[in-house]
Amino acid sequence: MAKTTKYGLVRAAAGARERAVAPYSRFKVGAALLTRSGETITGANVESASYGLTCCAERVALFNALTAGKRDFVAVAVVARAPGGPMPCGACRQLLAEYAPHAKVWVADSRAPRSVKEFSVRELLPAAFLEVPKIRLEKRGRSSKLPIGRIC
Repeated sequence: MAKTTKYGLVRAAAGARERAVAPYSRFKVGAALLTRSGETITGANVESASYGLTCCAERVALFNALTAGKRDFVAVAVVARAPGGPMPCGACRQLLAEYAPHAKVWVADSRAPRSVKEFSVRELLPAAFLEVPKIRLEKRGRSSKLPIGRIC
């Protein structure tokens, strides 16, 4: 694994937390991803008045990393003011299962950053959805595949 320590990654996530945009809940979360080569990519939650459009810190960090061409993640730290540390939501767990399946997940309360809980992505989402199913239509006796379109 890269030279960055667990506590260094937690510090990076805590720093990212300070940049969270949480005007509605005031629940600020920071995340930091670590690549095998030692790069750290951060993200913070961004809220919207339309709550469904809100994006978690873990996803922001992951999207920042992926769109910068980064892959091969070994760890992710998530920090917020929450007893025992903030646990990733289901959507974040799904994306971690897809793009960082072997990463360690470290969570910490911002008031106790040296008290870190560790999980594997598989522990957090043991039965992840990892394949797009092939959909078949019967058309004049033949099967044909439907193209997968954009969601948004």
